[in-house]
Amino acid sequence: MDKEDKRIYTLKEEKPFKAVVRMGVPLILGMFVMVFYNLVDTYFIGLLKDDYQLAAVNLAYPVMMMTVALSNIVGTGASSHIARCIGAKDVHTAEETMTAALVMCIIGGVAVTLTGLLFLDGIVRGLGAMDNTFVYTRKYVLVILIGTVFTMGNYISRALLRGEGSVKYSMLGMVVGTVVNIILDPLFIFTFRMEIAGAAIATVLGNVCGAAVSVMLYACGKTLLVPRKAYIRPRIAIVSEIFRVGIPAALETLLTSAAYIVNNNLAVAYGELTVAAMGVAQKILSFGNYIYQGFASGTQPLMGYNYGARNYQRMRDILKAGMITVSCTELTVMAVYGVFAPLLIGIFTQTEEVILIGTKVLRTVMFILPFVGITSMSRMSFQAMGKPSKAFIITVIRQGALYIPLLLLLNRLFGFDGMIRAQPITEFIMMIVSSLLLFGLIADEEKKCTNKQ
Repeated sequence: MDKEDKRIYTLKEEKPFKAVVRMGVPLILGMFVMVFYNLVDTYFIGLLKDDYQLAAVNLAYPVMMMTVALSNIVGTGASSHIARCIGAKDVHTAEETMTAALVMCIIGGVAVTLTGLLFLDGIVRGLGAMDNTFVYTRKYVLVILIGTVFTMGNYISRALLRGEGSVKYSMLGMVVGTVVNIILDPLFIFTFRMEIAGAAIATVLGNVCGAAVSVMLYACGKTLLVPRKAYIRPRIAIVSEIFRVGIPAALETLLTSAAYIVNNNLAVAYGELTVAAMGVAQKILSFGNYIYQGFASGTQPLMGYNYGARNYQRMRDILKAGMITVSCTELTVMAVYGVFAPLLIGIFTQTEEVILIGTKVLRTVMFILPFVGITSMSRMSFQAMGKPSKAFIITVIRQGALYIPLLLLLNRLFGFDGMIRAQPITEFIMMIVSSLLLFGLIADEEKKCTNKQ
């Protein structure tokens, strides 16, 4: 069986649990490596024993999240369309979509860099940086903005590879980029004495290498689809389809970034060391986050292909298998966090106050894990099916209608303890809402298809 047949067999016929694991586990392993991409800056900055620089890394994080959000517009929208086109056996449109996504990546990345540099100081203040953290945050954000094209290229190319079922190849760029970051971080931070700016440079260079790996895969003909010069000027219909599905995906990340900024601005009232502690706790939580994101991203091409093929029963089977798998895995991770929270926080800082606060935060927010995985899988499935309005509903309810209002309300009523409990409450509610919406939509689509026949 050739490579193309193996990819299609996994999407079309592999047993649901096995298909979910085959598509999800490589992404999770790659994302575990990606965790180091986020944690390595925090770790090496922590070795400087300067909690203000540690806080600055956390304050600057929403800029990276917003870059990822813009990448999601193109990457998720194109990946969804590619999977559906392959399911409908329309390879030409799939390649046209992939080429359009790469062109949009370059244009969008340049635009973000120029805009960000123009309003740099205002952006840094808006992130919540104050007297002790402003200079450090500015240095980090400046470098990240300069490298936007490469960061977007790394994320978008990986999404395109997932869309065609090349999950292992999508992981390769992630691994290479992270290894480069780990090697360069101590070099730039300590050897060249660039401190926080050096951490940002290492992050950007890691993304440069990750994107370069994807370019090499396309150039060497290792992929199922290849970019074509004939499609260098994207058709309006293709661009519209990418935006139609991608914008709700990006709104999720953008609203998450907004919530993150609100969270940080509220936390500043409790002291800048609290911001540092929350940043460390959130970075450690990212191990659990990447597990559910890996399963959700791996499920997306499975759902997209079978929606394109109108195989609704397989869609339900895949979802059930995915939800059971992600919930059981996250419960295990949650238990580890509960037992070893002080030890994990202590890896990144020796300040007793930061360890105490970080432990409290981690043991509270870890309760999101069994719930948020199901929500994420539901949202990614809506995107895979080309149903952006449903994904948009989940995004707005989750961040705009629930989390941010709860964050403000519980902080006002119960202080810091209330603020950190807002997210677990939000994710429990969203697990129920998103599951009901998704299974209801599949039933409606199946009924429409049956009536047409």
